Amino acid sequence: MRKIIKNAVVTLLLLTLSASTALLAYLHFFASDDKDLSGEWTATIDMTKQAAVTALGWLQEIEAVSISLEEMETYMQDLTVQVSLTLEQTDWPEGTFHCNVSPESYEACSQAAYEAFAEAFRELLAKRLRMAGYTGSTDKEAIETLVTETFGMSTVSYLMSCGPTLLPSLEELQAGYDGSGIYEAAEDILTRQFDTGGAVSTKTEHYIRKDSDLILSEAAGSVPDGLFSDYYPLIYTLKQTPDR
Repeated sequence: MRKIIKNAVVTLLLLTLSASTALLAYLHFFASDDKDLSGEWTATIDMTKQAAVTALGWLQEIEAVSISLEEMETYMQDLTVQVSLTLEQTDWPEGTFHCNVSPESYEACSQAAYEAFAEAFRELLAKRLRMAGYTGSTDKEAIETLVTETFGMSTVSYLMSCGPTLLPSLEELQAGYDGSGIYEAAEDILTRQFDTGGAVSTKTEHYIRKDSDLILSEAAGSVPDGLFSDYYPLIYTLKQTPDR
């Protein structure tokens, strides 16, 4: 079963990579000539796949009723965390930047992930009870009452306390994205130098600007340890048009 899940994840990642490559190729030929990247940009990191795979692995470990990755993803939908990137051009092609992960969007994403997981857990528990010959009610309210009586807490609270960690921690995401420093944008390459208080780390990305969209994709071998290259490309949308 684990091999099947691994193959499914690899296939999904390859499809995502192909789609991303096609998008970047299209935008490369139709991108705007506006080289000024100044403004406040926002993007979302999609956590849906990670949450679904983690939840599925935990259910398999406790030998719950069989469920596929595709079925789990129908519960885990639109799980995203917002990232804000502010760029201010000071002297072409250089400028300053500030990037941060929104704690509020992280908390909302985590809550939504566990609520979706709880929905799947209740339905699987109901199915298992019926298979075992249970004759009582197995609707959502009855299963929630059963869980509360058994564990002394709601299904969501139980999964948060005793279940898997569905998302990377906020601190991990902040270590991967948060920071300030200076940038240089030249020949479709955005180089950001993070000032971490004594040490400076550099992050290099391909960039394409198309109207109010800014697409950043990882330059091979350029992302320092701790950064979440699996979530590239990120499509940032201009939140506020700067004064020109």
